[in-house]
Amino acid sequence: MSTPDTASETAPGAPAVRTPSRRYMARRDAIIASAIREMNRHGVRGMTLGDVAARLDLVPTGVIYYFRNKEDLAAAAFERSIGRIQELAEVAREHPTERERVKVFIDLFILLQQRIELGEAEPLTVFNDVRALNSESVNQAFVALFRTVRSLLDRRETRTRADLNGRTHLLINALTFVSAWIYTWRVEDYPRIGQRIASILLDGIPRGGNVPGVRFLDLQPAGDEIDEGSAEHFLRAATQLINDEGYHGASVDRISSKLNVTKGAFYHYNATKDDLVVACFQRTFDVLWRAIDAAEAGGDDGLEIMHSLLQAVVQLQVGPAPLLRTSALTTVPEEIRADLMFRLRQISIRLGSMLCDGIADGSVRPLDTSITAQILTAGINAASELNWWQPGEDPEAGARLFVEAMVRGLLWR
Repeated sequence: MSTPDTASETAPGAPAVRTPSRRYMARRDAIIASAIREMNRHGVRGMTLGDVAARLDLVPTGVIYYFRNKEDLAAAAFERSIGRIQELAEVAREHPTERERVKVFIDLFILLQQRIELGEAEPLTVFNDVRALNSESVNQAFVALFRTVRSLLDRRETRTRADLNGRTHLLINALTFVSAWIYTWRVEDYPRIGQRIASILLDGIPRGGNVPGVRFLDLQPAGDEIDEGSAEHFLRAATQLINDEGYHGASVDRISSKLNVTKGAFYHYNATKDDLVVACFQRTFDVLWRAIDAAEAGGDDGLEIMHSLLQAVVQLQVGPAPLLRTSALTTVPEEIRADLMFRLRQISIRLGSMLCDGIADGSVRPLDTSITAQILTAGINAASELNWWQPGEDPEAGARLFVEAMVRGLLWR
């Protein structure tokens, strides 16, 4: 006999096979949609089956009927969002030229964001801590998406595989980062924003073809000790763990274990875990401001200043002491989020101001500086994962290729 949520399909002489009923699939879809909203608020580690169930007026066991555990539910949520983006990329792949393919993909993605904002489509998962799940099926789905998006770009002799992978990584992250800032615009303006995103990603920021070289920027503050047990040592380890596992995954126990120290040693530098998170963000903001000040101190023009800044920061991101991904802000407690968001906006505004200087001196082409600043922020964030997509590539060389794509655009050479 079938359960209320299954239906039997039996061929003559074959054993009965139960297939999910429409009611079953509708409830399962609703649970996944609820999980996406919870994951976007609290991250993979912070999501609970109880909170997912409460959104639907269910008890937790009602969710377990459909998903064995939180990890299976999170995997289903990620796979659904990956599949939706994959569909957009497959539509875009049918167009004849590289420029058309990438532009259509961007346009379709922004149209989806508009439908989400209007309540016509469910949100996409935020991919900040997808690696914290460590799901083979999710990893395979994301790699398949990556390959499809990469196929939108032309393979040329001038582009190595590492170069193409870097450009693909930039494109995916620039778009998935959109949800962090596009809500501040009128939803009616989303198509206009999409056009500007496409222009910036496709053609870069220089005015004319001449792009100056970069200056070396020393971002290490004087007297900054990084000996084992130092505050800086704690901040670096915690930053890497938060980048990999998200706010909730980076527990005091895990941070202490990573450093091979006791909890007592942890609390010598930090009264609470939130104090440590704030300190990690403070370190990140300090480094970014040092980079901005150093770049502006001796730059010839706005483009050279921005180029040098990006090269210095991205180089740091692929090294042993990356910055905290600003996308981690989505899962930190609300009581500390507002101040950190304000300080991040200050940096974004300054990046936009630097671009304005470049437009004024003629080195940067006329473009929307606020949107460009967000795309560059997304690129800086994404750089911390470059090593995953450029295996075997010298990190310094990979960083240079990535920065060239950020500055010159995805269609460069």
